[in-house]
Order: sequence, then C-alpha cells, then structure tokens
Amino acid sequence: MGKTSRKESETPCKETFEPFSVEVKTQATAVSLLNSPEEDIIVKACEAIRTFAEKGDENKVSLLGLGALEPLCRLINHNNRVIRGNAFTALGIMATNGDVSSVLKKLNIIPSVIEKLTLDEDTVIHEYATLCLTTLSVDFVGKAQIFENNGLPPLIVLLSSSDPDVKKNSLQVIFNLVQHLALNTLQSVTTDKDTRSTFRNEHGFEKLMDILKNTKLTDLHAEALQVMANCLSDSETVQLIHSNGGLARLLEFILTPNTPEIKCITIKCLTRVAQSSESRKVLHEQDVEKVLVGLLSVENTSVKALVCQAVAAMGLHPSSRDSFRDLGCIPAMVELLS
Repeated sequence: MGKTSRKESETPCKETFEPFSVEVKTQATAVSLLNSPEEDIIVKACEAIRTFAEKGDENKVSLLGLGALEPLCRLINHNNRVIRGNAFTALGIMATNGDVSSVLKKLNIIPSVIEKLTLDEDTVIHEYATLCLTTLSVDFVGKAQIFENNGLPPLIVLLSSSDPDVKKNSLQVIFNLVQHLALNTLQSVTTDKDTRSTFRNEHGFEKLMDILKNTKLTDLHAEALQVMANCLSDSETVQLIHSNGGLARLLEFILTPNTPEIKCITIKCLTRVAQSSESRKVLHEQDVEKVLVGLLSVENTSVKALVCQAVAAMGLHPSSRDSFRDLGCIPAMVELLS
C-alpha cells in the first residue's frame, strides 16, 4: 500500500464541517472561548460571563483571577458591533467591583471606553461604557485619565440620550468629575477674603463638612481640607467649626491612617483654628497636644515642620504649655535640630 503524498494530505476538504453546539459548564471555559476565532462563540462566551458576573462580587473576582479582563478589553474594539456590545455588557458589570476597576485603570482602558461614546455607536454600548466610567471616575487617577482623554464633552452630549440608563450613568460620571473641578476652583478663589465671606454665606462651609464626613468621598478630602484651610483664615469660619463638630473631624483625620498630604493640610487647619484663645481652649480640651507630640515621631519632614507651627500656636495657652512639657515635647523638638 503506497504512502499518501504530502501534497494530497494538504488538499482542502470540499465537505462542509457540520456545526455542533458546545455546552459551557465552567467560567474558565467561558473565558477561554473569548479567544475563539468564531464570532458566534465569542458572543455566547460574553453572555455567559455577564450572567455569571451579575450574581455577585465573588464571581467578578473569580473572573478577574481567570484573566477575563484582557480579552474583554480587546473585544470592545472588535469590528463586529454585536461582539463590541456583548463585551461591553460583561465588562460594565464586572467593573462595578472595586478590585476589577483598579485593574482596569492599570490596563489603561479609559481611552478605549471614551472612544466608544460617539453617537454612531449602539445604545447598549453607551450604557455599559458609561457604567464602566461611573466606577473608574471615583478616584483621582481615573478622573485625571478621563480629563486627559477629553472624556467630558461626549458625556455631556449623552445627557440628551433617549435611554434613561445612559443619562443616569453619564450624569453620575460628570458629577464625579465636576466635584473635583469645583473644589480645585474653590481652592483658588477662597484665598480672597470677600470670596470667603460669600462662600460662608452660601453655606459652603457646611457642604465642605458633609464631604469630609463622608467616607465614600475620600478622594475629595485633600481638596476639601485645602479649601477649609483657606476659610479658617477668618474668625467667623472658626466659630462655625466650633458649632458643627468640625474640630473633632479634623482630629480624626490626624489620628486615622492617611496620606502625608492630608495630614499636612489638616495640621495647617488646626494651626489656623488655634489663632484665637477660645479655640486654643477647645483644642486643649480635645487633647490636641498629645496628638501633635505623637506626630513629631513620623518620618515625613513636611508633617513634622507643620506640627512645630501648630505647637507654637497652641503654646500661647498656659495649660497647653504644661501638657507639652509633661508629654516630652521639648526633647522631641530638640531632637529635630540634630
């Protein structure tokens, strides 16, 4: 029996391959199928991943561990509109998890998402692209990337969408972005005394306190504290901080783990509050001396420098001087000279 030649074995088969259905039983299989060359298979894999992700955060994290994000991020740029839509649906659902959104920012997904906000894309893509951005626009890094990629104009256009979910998501992203912009603007304008007076009369200080008391808005706390520091140059604002629990909140910012930037701005606020004898008395009753002395041992030199200014301000209160002496403040400050 003769051997089949190589040429004959490579001859394409003229028969059509009979299609058959595949039953996907695990999420790992669904993730693998995202790399299939068959478009129908990709669509079904996306649908399966979306359904699995909708069942809870644990499932989203599981898909993250299986490597679902990279192929989904690639598929939102697919030339097939149906695949793009299904990929965005799965990605949007997964992005509502904090761990997933953190990885998405590292994968630099924001430029691709913003590109799909054009009016020639389907509504379903708009809905889930904006859903992705609602979670990606919460922290400073995400906000910066959206601004850098000119994401605000298309979001404003989508406010006119006939789809209520697209409108809602777009408005939420804009709200996240505008809060940051508004606080940066207020940092500049509240250096002026008349502007601070207007800000105070419009109950702006109370709104600042609302932001500072909201643990879900931690990305806005540094900017809000900087505005507060400007406002505390006025005695009228110092009186406000006494009446609404603001001093206790400032001390919380120092006592709880925070970035050096937030600690610095908070200490600056305390120093400005301590310019009046009444405020020094209240701060003394809050044991602020113990907090300040504790901060003299931190590594950050900017924090320690501002603590020294706060100690100088509080030192005008006789009882505070006694407290600083008893707490070993003087040896600690002398140590800083070496």
